Amino acid sequence: MPDTAGMLRMLVAQGATVAVAESLTGGLIGATITSVSGASQAFRGGVVSYATDLKHELLGVPADLLAREGAVHAEVAAAMAAGVARVCGATYGVAVTGVAGPEPQDGKPVGTVHVAVSGPGGQIWSRELRLEGSRERIRVETVDEAVDLLSGVLKANIGEHSG
Repeated sequence: MPDTAGMLRMLVAQGATVAVAESLTGGLIGATITSVSGASQAFRGGVVSYATDLKHELLGVPADLLAREGAVHAEVAAAMAAGVARVCGATYGVAVTGVAGPEPQDGKPVGTVHVAVSGPGGQIWSRELRLEGSRERIRVETVDEAVDLLSGVLKANIGEHSG
């Protein structure tokens, strides 16, 4: 299980903030982050864009990308992450999109998940996951992977800024 409190401490130490764009997790990442006391020092907010059209309308995911690839795609996750950072005025955006089940979506099998982090200077870090298990297990593992990815980015940034 990722260290959400540690991730928040790194954000605060770096004077950074985070916002989340969630699809299959339906708000679980935001709930996980805000369950930590003091989260308001670094958590700006989020967008639950469960419906594909909201990914375009609220987060600025290109409509042609959604039409060509569907909602479950690495570039969609990256655009969602950049969009939520912009909309919420955050240093980092974290986004997840995928298929929790029970049925495949956009030709993608259950357990296909894309996680992306957008950071300063338009940098993007991403992971493609192939998760197994129940719908709930896939959603919980997606939250863990999203927090873990952001934590890794923040740890790398500490290394870049230390002598």
